[in-house]
Amino acid sequence: MAVDRERVLKEAAALLTRRASTSMDEIARAAGISRATLHRHFAGRDALIRALEEHGIARFAQAMDTARLDQGDAPAALRRLIREAEPVAAVLAFLFTENQLFEDGEINAGWAELDARITALFRRGQEDGDFRLDLSAAWFTEAFYGLIGAGAWAVHEGRVARNDLTHSIAELLLGGIRRSMEK
Repeated sequence: MAVDRERVLKEAAALLTRRASTSMDEIARAAGISRATLHRHFAGRDALIRALEEHGIARFAQAMDTARLDQGDAPAALRRLIREAEPVAAVLAFLFTENQLFEDGEINAGWAELDARITALFRRGQEDGDFRLDLSAAWFTEAFYGLIGAGAWAVHEGRVARNDLTHSIAELLLGGIRRSMEK
């Protein structure tokens, strides 16, 4: 029987986003495979986390493509990005907290590309006069990631309704970064 790698990653992400200390045995059970089979595909926890990182990057890049970041004004593009990122938010939240991803001092080129795309959106918003200028676009990017992660945890814990997540993140982020027209 062939192992559905996508299913294994999905199950691993679901478990690890709820409890970062989930064991490989628990992940194998959730994926409906033996621990030995899991280890044949992922040599250990580090290999599984790295595969989840690649999976998360690919899913988030797809969300960015679907959000059409270069179309319309920056606030509208940001709202679309938040909406499209919601299905992968829990995986992103887990990955953002995994310090081991950056232990070797190298940031995955995929993360760097994602960061550059989001930062470019915020810069465009600043250049168009939509977003404030006293804070950097790089800081807006970090705030975006933080809110996506916090939102995923809040939904998981039942403190925020899943249907309210996009609106909650967009309103809080845009309320903080919008440029005031008052003098």
